Amino acid sequence: MTTTTFSTPRDLLRYAVTRFNAAKLFFGHGSAEAFDEAAYLVLHTLKLPLDRLDPFLDAKLLPEEVLQVLQVIERRATERVPAAYITNQAWLGSYEFYVDERVLVPRSFIAELIPERFSPWVSDSDAVENVLELCTGSGCLAIMMADAFPNAVVDAIDISKDALAVAERNIREYKLEGRVNPIESDLYQNVPFKKYDLIVTNPPYVNASSMAKLPPEYLREPQIALHGGEDGMDLVRKIVAGAAERLTPEGVLVVEIGNEVEFAEAAFGHLGLTWLTTSAGDEAVFLLTAEQLQAQ
Repeated sequence: MTTTTFSTPRDLLRYAVTRFNAAKLFFGHGSAEAFDEAAYLVLHTLKLPLDRLDPFLDAKLLPEEVLQVLQVIERRATERVPAAYITNQAWLGSYEFYVDERVLVPRSFIAELIPERFSPWVSDSDAVENVLELCTGSGCLAIMMADAFPNAVVDAIDISKDALAVAERNIREYKLEGRVNPIESDLYQNVPFKKYDLIVTNPPYVNASSMAKLPPEYLREPQIALHGGEDGMDLVRKIVAGAAERLTPEGVLVVEIGNEVEFAEAAFGHLGLTWLTTSAGDEAVFLLTAEQLQAQ
């Protein structure tokens, strides 16, 4: 096969879909299927608008352009690298972020709740002054919360210096220096001792059994950001245990636990978890009030 085999984006798109399906790739980082991911990678590599495929399908390509796209297709198919790491680009909602192998590819059901400002549990978004995000990774949720709560300072915590370097880049891109503060800390260890109106976290929560079955694409991500111990709740227990003394009397804790509802209920069900509705249903994100946490 040579570059002359292909002359248009349509040719490359067809080839990419076939190549991805033959390689049995996993699509869990933004695309739902081989076609969507192929279209994204072809358009991105050719520096074409990502929302306009049709006008360019039959455009004649230069040999060097064909070669560039083929190299991207092959890397995705052979190395099983998530597309976001190839393009250094990921989205949550309408927000675009820089990402690389130092952080998880952003995907969080909490992102769906931020535009609603966690209403009705947060009654006055303008009164929110201090927000804490634990396990910030690329800083995506912290940046979204700074937008949603205009009077708040957001402390964005991560144990990984590498992850915080990515977060700092995104914070600069959104011009939120001074409002989003990246802090290197093992959970609460180096967190400023002040009261927070809101603590939000999407921590490592994958249980040991599920970790052993992860597709290769997930193994390309920082494993420290995924592995939550035998039942997935190792870090969540520490987060819940330390939240009470960090929250204001009216404050709330919001925790994403993905598919681990059974383990979460086993660990914290006695506190009376409130499950928030997201596109994943009613069992991926739970909320606890300061009052509930004080009672533990």
